[in-house]
Amino acid sequence: MSRNKTYRCWLGGLSLVVAAAWALPAEAASVKQPRAVKAASPAFKAGVKRPLRQRAAPAAPSMGQKIGLHDADDPLELRSSVALVLDQDTNEVLFAKNPEAVLPIASITKLMTAIVIAEAQLPLDETLTISAEDVDTEKGSRSKLRVGTALTREEMLHLALMASENRAAHALGRHYPGGLPAFVDAMNRKADALGMTNTHYVEPTGLSSRNQSNASDLALLVREADKHELIRRLSTTPDAAMAVGHRAVQFRNTNGLVRNGQWDIGLQKTGYIAEAGRCLVMQAQLAGRKLILVLLDSAGKYSRIGDAERIRRWLVGGASVAAGPQI
Repeated sequence: MSRNKTYRCWLGGLSLVVAAAWALPAEAASVKQPRAVKAASPAFKAGVKRPLRQRAAPAAPSMGQKIGLHDADDPLELRSSVALVLDQDTNEVLFAKNPEAVLPIASITKLMTAIVIAEAQLPLDETLTISAEDVDTEKGSRSKLRVGTALTREEMLHLALMASENRAAHALGRHYPGGLPAFVDAMNRKADALGMTNTHYVEPTGLSSRNQSNASDLALLVREADKHELIRRLSTTPDAAMAVGHRAVQFRNTNGLVRNGQWDIGLQKTGYIAEAGRCLVMQAQLAGRKLILVLLDSAGKYSRIGDAERIRRWLVGGASVAAGPQI
């Protein structure tokens, strides 16, 4: 065989091999292969244990936990270390647990913020703008209200009460005549006028643990807030859409009980920071009476709602607990 023929045969064979090599993956892909067993990681092959995923750090104890308020027993077995239920019309105390303990009150603060705004009779249709000053630098809480968001004073108040928007509450105080210092002073003067002798405010949102009160004082606050139709209406709205920039943003009430048909709630406010635990105050019609409920320092995300339900069942006769426990 000549050298040229030998070279052509060798080259043709090489072409067939290359063609087969390129065709193999496409062919293999067209055949349904059985599911392969996932190979062990190199760490396991080598007998090395994977590092365990670190657990989240436990929540810091509340002030009530630190001073032992949760050690107190009560017939309803509430998760709140402080509770007070009283008849709004007669002032009869139906249930009390550590009612004089002074604790941080978180966003329950916003009820006083609302009272000061309502009594100042400032234009509710005036546009207020969220600024960098309204951003929470103490707790780092998030907000749907970006810097530059413009809403009316009534819309800001609505979001502060219903959705517990901290930037909205801070903006309300900042736009008060005289600014934030004058607003906080008005909050404390109103507390004094109401006889809230164990209450002190340092800012309008409740993010500071130095905003403190007790259940007895907060019952006075709820009673006063209930006089304002605006506060009753805005605090009990189940949800609302607000125009934030160029889009409509949905906000929901932080108190799920306003969407519960078993409750007739006239006014409400929730609150939470780590130092305060979960907090809730309400004015509600229960068992044919207009009642004020105060729950502070509840342990657990949904425990304040569970405590409110225990109280409701007890009041309507569904729980066998002696009436009027005093702790």
